[in-house]
Amino acid sequence: MSVLVLVLSVSAACCLGFGFVLQQNAASHAPLSDFLSPRLLLDLVRVPRWLGGIGLMVCGMVLGAIALGKGEISLVEPLLATNLLFALALSRHQTKQPLGRQGWAGLLLLAGGVSAFIVAGQPEGGDAISDPLRHWLIIGVMVGLALLLTAYAKRTRLSSMPVLLSLAAGLLYGVQDALTRVSGQRFGEGGWAELLTGWQPYAVLALGVTGLVLVQSAFETAPLRMSLPALTAAQPIAGIICGVGFLGDQLRTDAGALAWEAAGLAAVVVGIVLLGLHPAMPRGTSATKPTLDLQPH
Repeated sequence: MSVLVLVLSVSAACCLGFGFVLQQNAASHAPLSDFLSPRLLLDLVRVPRWLGGIGLMVCGMVLGAIALGKGEISLVEPLLATNLLFALALSRHQTKQPLGRQGWAGLLLLAGGVSAFIVAGQPEGGDAISDPLRHWLIIGVMVGLALLLTAYAKRTRLSSMPVLLSLAAGLLYGVQDALTRVSGQRFGEGGWAELLTGWQPYAVLALGVTGLVLVQSAFETAPLRMSLPALTAAQPIAGIICGVGFLGDQLRTDAGALAWEAAGLAAVVVGIVLLGLHPAMPRGTSATKPTLDLQPH
């Protein structure tokens, strides 16, 4: 594994984790009338803490895009999932909660799962699949599932709603990461002319804005522990599916390797859940608060 890819991916995860905490702190004060509406972004843009969180997220996305340009998505995505460790670190600093057994268990499972998946799978680059039907099939399944989750969340308005919205956003972000890598390849091959004549960069923008609305709506209606674990778990899984499905990423497929890869991903998901439910994660404010707090926090 390239040291540069490792540093870029972990730096991106750090920016994303810190940014998510700041975003949720601000979004939890937004009016519920903005739920699942672009108006939510227009209201939040007036909150300095949210802008700081968005700035960190943009830095994380840029660093992640550079990492995706230099490494396989099946390698970068699990490393990006460690953003939850940095989110917990900032939250722990705010709440002064000790890690305890749950925190240490989640940390070890997440870090160990990422390591097990990378060591067992040994992700390598390969030739991208040129069949457009396969591209659209995989992307369509991911986006379609995200739409179904969003529609169900909007209908239910139950306690599971922020989890469903975060899962949907994670799927979209995973596809966005895959298309970001494709966009980077097009730019490397032909510069701006090649990049802007393809549909991929516009899809990246659309997926990013849609995912942002979903995430902020989830942050608005529930504590971070209800939303961030689902987002963090869904994004790498969707990204790996796209990477192996049509970007040409290759993983070891012998029985032993597959078993360790599955165990690693399972450990990542369990670790994410344990960390997301840790008492140090922000509880947020009551979702019934009708007004937006525009004062700097």
